Amino acid sequence: MKNPGSKLLLLLALGLAACGSEEEKQNTVTPPNGLDDAFVSDVIEVEEKHLSADYWVDTLPSGAGDVILTTDEIKAMNASSIDGDPTMFDLKSVPDTLPGDEVRTRLRSISNVPSYPRVYMNGNPVREADFDAYEASLNLDAIPDEVPVRFALAVRRTPLRTYPTMDRLFSEGASNTDIDRFQESTLFPTDIMAVLHESADGNWALVQTYNYIAWVQRKDIATGDREELFAYKDAADVLVMTGAKVHTVYNPVVKTVSELQLDMGVAVPLDRPEEFATNLYGQNPYVHHMVKLPVRLDDGSLAFRHALISRAEDVRVGYLPFTRANIIRQAFKFLGERYGWGHSYNGRDCTGFVSEVYRSMGILMPRNSGDQGKSVIGSNSRFEKETPRAEKEALLRTSLVGDLVYIPGHVMMILGHDGDKPFVIHDVTGLGYLADDGSIYDGTLNGVSITPLLTLQSSKTRTYVDAVYNVKSIK
Repeated sequence: MKNPGSKLLLLLALGLAACGSEEEKQNTVTPPNGLDDAFVSDVIEVEEKHLSADYWVDTLPSGAGDVILTTDEIKAMNASSIDGDPTMFDLKSVPDTLPGDEVRTRLRSISNVPSYPRVYMNGNPVREADFDAYEASLNLDAIPDEVPVRFALAVRRTPLRTYPTMDRLFSEGASNTDIDRFQESTLFPTDIMAVLHESADGNWALVQTYNYIAWVQRKDIATGDREELFAYKDAADVLVMTGAKVHTVYNPVVKTVSELQLDMGVAVPLDRPEEFATNLYGQNPYVHHMVKLPVRLDDGSLAFRHALISRAEDVRVGYLPFTRANIIRQAFKFLGERYGWGHSYNGRDCTGFVSEVYRSMGILMPRNSGDQGKSVIGSNSRFEKETPRAEKEALLRTSLVGDLVYIPGHVMMILGHDGDKPFVIHDVTGLGYLADDGSIYDGTLNGVSITPLLTLQSSKTRTYVDAVYNVKSIK
């Protein structure tokens, strides 16, 4: 799935050198005057200096600002990725109609009754009759022999679901309700999709994006002319969201584009018609970027409305240059954001985190960690289960900032090196390490965090490095 980093227990080896006296520990916790913000951490090897983007940028060798790939090279890489990766799709090549059997196959690639027991929020089991109702909502009998394909844009951030429902289902015996098993991913405003089918109640659409297929609420998308939609997405002049979350300014006239959230990597066409040059909905736009956003009309069709984004927001005209320094600074903009399985909690998960960082530089990635790890994108150093630990460690000690380290169900991004020790930044929930007495410390991170890498352990005898099956360098 997305990044079951939520099920991941980070096991960090804890040495005596990491422990101080009780007096030393007390001094690090209690501010001397009640005003200083003390640095308190149960994550070994991480010091306060490691929580600064400047620290890691300053450790980069000369040339950190050099462009790794140009805009044209990134476009070529994206085209090659979509062409060669089975989990990514060229939406422009989708025909006007698809055979009904193909639509059913695509639907069944996401919507299936799970083989494991599920429970609702209140702990009640999900019964067979409940799954029968979810199956009925798929509206399979209504799929014709030839399915006309429509296209749409997302008008707001909205979840992608396993079945056409907002019911939240959890694994039986789960210790929390953070991982909704019907939550797949999320669409952002301006995301384009092919609409393949509708639910029985007509409130949901089965949609195919460039890297996922799932169900979305129809109220959050707007359908329009295929050529017009692709022309909108292919606009030459775009404003790219380089902050974690950017918002349009308040608009008392067009509520649908008022204070709209746009996440990192979203690119919106710039457009400043002469008629709005000095007045847009009662506000002078000279201190703003003026953009054109999709809106949904009452009949579900697509229209566009202009909106303003303050020049004070974290945005950029055009994608960021693809450099090591920019990778660090973009990743740090998510530091501390709460972990969100499938982009829930208005956040993101491990693959969402790395995908949005790279998308701010125009680079497209598969959605799930397993798909990313298996993909041909970039330069890949793949390992067999029998690969000696020392061979993997040697590579990790020379890894580059931005390299992606894959273990089953999770992805981590190389942040830099302190000495010869690689550190990673990743979106993860669990924290654990071997304590002095050999027991496992069971803590939590539950957000975008910085940890060491080589000292992580998955058990008393197996290191985290042992689980690494690929190190991917985007270049």
